[in-house]
Parts: sequence; C-alpha cells; structure tokens
Amino acid sequence: MYNAKAYSASSPTSQLTSTTIPRRDPGERDVQIEILFCGVCHSDLHTVRDEWKDVMPAVYQCVPGHEIVGRVTSIGSAVTKVKVGDSVGVGCMVGADLTCPQCQKHMEQFCPNVTLTYNSPDKGAGPVTYGGYSDSIVVDEHFVLRVPENLDLAAAAPLLCAGITTYSPLRHWGVTKGKKVGVVGLGGLGHMGVKFAHALGAHTVVFSTSPNKRDDAFRLGADELVVSTDAAEMAKHAGSFDFILDCVSAEHDLNAYIHMLAIDGNLTMVGAPEKPLPLGIFGLLFGRKSVSGSMIGGIKETQEMLDFCGEHNITSDVEIIPIQKINEAYERMLKSDVKYRFSIDMASLKAE
Repeated sequence: MYNAKAYSASSPTSQLTSTTIPRRDPGERDVQIEILFCGVCHSDLHTVRDEWKDVMPAVYQCVPGHEIVGRVTSIGSAVTKVKVGDSVGVGCMVGADLTCPQCQKHMEQFCPNVTLTYNSPDKGAGPVTYGGYSDSIVVDEHFVLRVPENLDLAAAAPLLCAGITTYSPLRHWGVTKGKKVGVVGLGGLGHMGVKFAHALGAHTVVFSTSPNKRDDAFRLGADELVVSTDAAEMAKHAGSFDFILDCVSAEHDLNAYIHMLAIDGNLTMVGAPEKPLPLGIFGLLFGRKSVSGSMIGGIKETQEMLDFCGEHNITSDVEIIPIQKINEAYERMLKSDVKYRFSIDMASLKAE
C-alpha cells in the first residue's frame, strides 16, 4: 500500500480539495501508471454532487475521473500487455468477473460484477475505488489500454469515455460510407460523434438549436447543420436518416428526430436526461424505426477505437486546466462554457 496525491470531495456540497488516498501495491497482473492527464466528464460532477443517488449513490471521500492517460511506471511479473514507459489509458472500468456471458462477448461494461474506476466497491485499497484526479493508479492489465504514440495525450484523455461512448453505437449500427447520420447536440459527446461519423465516411449532419455553431460543426467534419427549431429546415430532412446519435442530456423532443429517420432507421441515446421523455409509438410503427441506448464499450472495442483514432489522428478538442481550477471547471461545464472537454494537467498536482 502507498499514498497518492489526489483531489476529492467529502460531501455533495463540498468543493474538491487536495488530499491523499491509498493505492494498492502492484500485484503480478497489475500495471502502475503515472497519470499525466485526466478528462473531466459531466458524470464526475453528477457523482460528486450525488445527483444520481437513486441509482448510484456517492460514497465519500469521492475521487472522480475515468478519462485517464499516463505512462507505465511499473508492471507485475505476469503482465504481457504493456511495458514500462508505454503511453496507456484507463477508462470507466477497472474490474469485472471476466467469466460471465457478457465478458465472454467482450462486453465487460455490462458485467453484473463490473468495478467502476471510481465510487465502486474496491477489493484492493478500499473502501471504494478512487479515480483519475490523482497522480497515479494501479490497474489490472486487462483494463489498461494502449494509446497510440502519435496522439496528443491531453487531447486523447476524453477518448476513454466521450470517445468510446460515441464510437460504440456508430459501429454497432453499421455507420459507414453512404450512410446519412445525424448528431443531436454539439457538446463534449456530440463533437466526438461528428468526428467519428465523418471519419467512417458518413454524410454527417449536426442538429443544433444554435445556428452560430455552423462554422464549428463544419470544422469538426459535419457536412450540414440543421437548426432544430426551424420547422422548414427540419422538414427538408424528414425520413432521410439511417442513424441519429442523440447526445443531449436535457429535456427535448425525441419525436422530432424519430420523424427524421428513414425506414429501419435508428435513434440511439447516449445523453441521459434526468426525466423521462415522451415517445410517440406511431412514429416508430410507420417505418419500422427504433430507439435504443448505449453506454461506453468493452475493452476490445475501446482499444479498437483508440487504434482508429491513431489511424485518423482523432482526438478531443480540449481546454487544459490545472487541478486547482477543477471547481471552477465544474461551474463552467454547467454553463456549457468549454469547447469541448476539460483535460486536467496532473503535473499541477505536484505543487500541492
């Protein structure tokens, strides 16, 4: 056991402050990682403020962070996947039983015994897992991912959540050249959806309430931007989309986007609105359309995504911040005052 520097919250209303946390010593299958950058996900804020208490109640002290990139500093005797000095990442999971049907299908994210990177019961240093707002972490090699050396590490960090969250449904629903794909919302998730859909060869359309995002949408790879509040613009695209990726977590009209789908088209939700959204069933019946949900991906698919990013030089658009500005970043995130993700430079933690 050793102590690591970190930032944690001690209650739903407290600020994140400097602290130390226990980390287990590396075992024979473990990889010890010096954390260089950690992305800031909206779910970090939800967890710290216990806003998901009915589903995933927070345990304090809470150290968030599941978009982790760094360098391997030590490996156990049985580790073969990485070596000391490698650039690696850790996403939303650090454990699973690896024996259940879901794990056998490389879908560890659906394992009934999955261990999340933070705020999950911990079999190591305990009592819960502590995330990436820290200077180091120890992880079983199965959950360590190789980061292509050509990618900027600060901008690669959000790929470990925002990246795989958008990549996985695009791949699952067969997005490729010749498909017409819509992305609802141009934020932390949406901007990654645009980059991936474009790289996969799809005709990519951004739906946004804001016409002033047009230039940015085109810069990211979109072919068109449709102002979703403009009925005439929406009508031009009715019944034409093979797939729509909905990245909005606020209340909005799903039925308007179902109307955009072609026959056998699919709308996948990756945003998580707090309240149930009304769904008109007749909109699904006429056209054999479907609505589904998706969350991250398994380890194999996440590595595939990172390799794809390496081949196409895809990273997230980030604003790099020191750890000392994390509380300010949370408030700015609530105002959508970031393009498009925060990435914490963990070198700043050494000053604590």
